[in-house]
Amino acid sequence: MLQPITRTLLRGLSRDAAKSDRLRRNHNLHQSYEEPCQRLLNALEPGTYIRPHRHLTPPKPECFVALAGRMAAVTFGDQGELERVLVIGPQDETLGLDIPAGTWHAVVALSPGSAFFETKPGPYEPLSDKDWAPWAPEEGSFAAPAYLADLERRVRVALGEGLG
Repeated sequence: MLQPITRTLLRGLSRDAAKSDRLRRNHNLHQSYEEPCQRLLNALEPGTYIRPHRHLTPPKPECFVALAGRMAAVTFGDQGELERVLVIGPQDETLGLDIPAGTWHAVVALSPGSAFFETKPGPYEPLSDKDWAPWAPEEGSFAAPAYLADLERRVRVALGEGLG
């Protein structure tokens, strides 16, 4: 079935993300979690916490392409140190990135109405889809807001935006 990816769809997804407790919403384009290629849209708002993770067990690369807004794609070393921070957005030089399997990563929303297209190999198996970073707190935990605030600060510093 042909599925147009429209600005109207993205705006609706962003509205849903802004209203959700997690400040993000995804829209699957694949029909089944069993499909060999998982394709989805992710809308995220500033303040959402995407816990750093990697796809190592089993190894899966992942690709993001920005469709709206601005985000920071962040890769980490094994101890949680920032390795690379890239601003991605449809108006920016970097439109997206391809992440090798086993790379620790997260995305930080820099502006409201941010959305990206994501694809990675399937099938999607919730219990083994992500290897969570042991140095980053669980989503929803007491420690998560402080970790996110510090991560956002480190991203701003890495981008040369200072501590403000």
